[in-house]
Amino acid sequence: MSALDRSGRGAVLLGLFALGAAAGAPALAAQQTAKPPLHGSHWVAITGKPLGATAGAMIFQKGGNAVDAACAMLAATATMWDVLGWGGETQALIYDPRAGRVVAINALGVAPTGGTAEFFRAKGYDYPPDLGPLAAVTPGTPGGLMVMLAEYGTLSLAEVLAPAIQMADGYPIEAQAVRSIERNREDIERWPYSRVVFLPNAGEPPEAGQLFRQPDLAGTLRKLVEAEREALAAGASREEAILAAYERFYRGDIAREFVRGVQEQGGLITLEDLDRWQVYIEEPVKTEYKGVEVYKLTTWVQGPVMLQALNILENFDLASMGYNSVRYIHALYQAMNLAFADRDFYYGDPYFPPEEPVAGLLSKAYAKARAARIDWKRNDPRIGPGDPYPYQGGTNPYLEYLERWRADEAESAVSLDGAGGPRRRSGRPAFDELQEAFSLGTTSIQAADADGWVVSITPSGAWIPAVIAGRTGIGVSQRAQSFVLHEEENPFNVIEPGKRPRATLTPGMALKEGLPYLSFAVQGGDTQDQNLLQFFLNVFEWGMDVQRAAEAPNINSFQMKGSFRDHASEPGKLLLQEGVPPWVRSELRQMGYELEFRERTSGPINAIYFDREHGTMWGGSSHHGEDYGIAW
Repeated sequence: MSALDRSGRGAVLLGLFALGAAAGAPALAAQQTAKPPLHGSHWVAITGKPLGATAGAMIFQKGGNAVDAACAMLAATATMWDVLGWGGETQALIYDPRAGRVVAINALGVAPTGGTAEFFRAKGYDYPPDLGPLAAVTPGTPGGLMVMLAEYGTLSLAEVLAPAIQMADGYPIEAQAVRSIERNREDIERWPYSRVVFLPNAGEPPEAGQLFRQPDLAGTLRKLVEAEREALAAGASREEAILAAYERFYRGDIAREFVRGVQEQGGLITLEDLDRWQVYIEEPVKTEYKGVEVYKLTTWVQGPVMLQALNILENFDLASMGYNSVRYIHALYQAMNLAFADRDFYYGDPYFPPEEPVAGLLSKAYAKARAARIDWKRNDPRIGPGDPYPYQGGTNPYLEYLERWRADEAESAVSLDGAGGPRRRSGRPAFDELQEAFSLGTTSIQAADADGWVVSITPSGAWIPAVIAGRTGIGVSQRAQSFVLHEEENPFNVIEPGKRPRATLTPGMALKEGLPYLSFAVQGGDTQDQNLLQFFLNVFEWGMDVQRAAEAPNINSFQMKGSFRDHASEPGKLLLQEGVPPWVRSELRQMGYELEFRERTSGPINAIYFDREHGTMWGGSSHHGEDYGIAW
């Protein structure tokens, strides 16, 4: 297939009126996108900020490959606090053309020493806090960047960090970051090192366009470059020299100051925690959808949920439903809820027991059984986890907990008290609050080059307002909030020291006939795999080019349990684009949906499509936020 389906079906369906139009509605074949698609034959660089994309372009122009450029964009966006910081976490998929395979990078931090369920319950928490030093897991982004660069890049750490170091010395801060600082000022003022960085104008926030200087962070980044330079001078290889910088961050003077700064402000991270933490290079999980192999990270994030949803939807003729018809919207919503219910109960850190039933969860037979659960006349607010164990030849050890899930009437989100009984949340949050909690954090990075390297990253954590650790300039992650404190809620994701929380961060990649077909990612917490599922279907099923697919209106469900703050849930809540026609709204309400509307619902999707017919690349970057791309 070329970038547009030759049958013309995609152009016609894309032109259907906004969201919810039924098949056969008048087409708007000449519909324009808010941004033009990117075209490149040498390279493509896309990320969450224009300056971040420029950093990637600079590295490509120096002769770097897609991994080098992706690492430069990661460093730049972390320096810009683009809903992430240097103390956050990095998750990546990399297509290695030398081996013809996709590899996964696991650079998610872990709960620190003392970070136990008993500790947080004793402090009166239902979940670990979403802000402050007790929300922290160990920093993963520095290690993830350096391991990726050492293993798969070509340039030095000094070259890749050069744009970020320049930015740390001072860059013109954008209005979006200033608004975030102003909005979170009360929390920032609680933490001494954060106050110095984020309130530089005699205790006031910076102004948009002002040179925003971070001397402590610049010093930390220069220490990493210094460690690399000294190792090279001593005869180390390029890879060994980069890992010498890794050593300095996690075991040297940077580590000591980081730990001192965290503990001074009440955090738990120790030097031993940093020393024991490591980056894993893993096999991703995958499924085949109508001849296309779709790859995601495994259960330490929500990645398999998109694969489960595709397996469920493969049982239906989506094209016959009509693009964004009532039946299509209902099919998406139900399939997503079935998959996310499994996520909420079965996903966790695969390096800790119990072992997640991944084979059963991704079984086509299991998906068929889950698909049979769909009520085509009404939304089912009682959808709970299924039982994948028989589909991998096992017996479910948690049937008692499943019965408690199934007993829930799903009228509002459920947390569990110490005895494991249901306890309702008092009151329902305003939709703006609910939507913010579901879509917290993250940026995304896409890079590809003419030699076949492809990189898809969803980094996050340590966003504003971050607790900055001493004089390192490094903010700490807030990812501990994604753990649970009661086994009954998810026996795979109970917090304990050294364990990774089940995060939402979920880059995607797809191969067709063994070669890259799509690379895609999006920010937005629990909405990520909802948006990416629809983006993939927009391209594959509906023939859209990547830019149209990235801008197309999506639906969002809020029926699954959120991964942030109080892990809220609103069964039946459905977000639609404002242009949905009245008759579609009416039918969905009759089916039990509670509707909310927004002007833009696509999420900030970034993606690259590989046009094998012409030997070029198409880049897409949605009009939802400040995401931006450059290609050559």
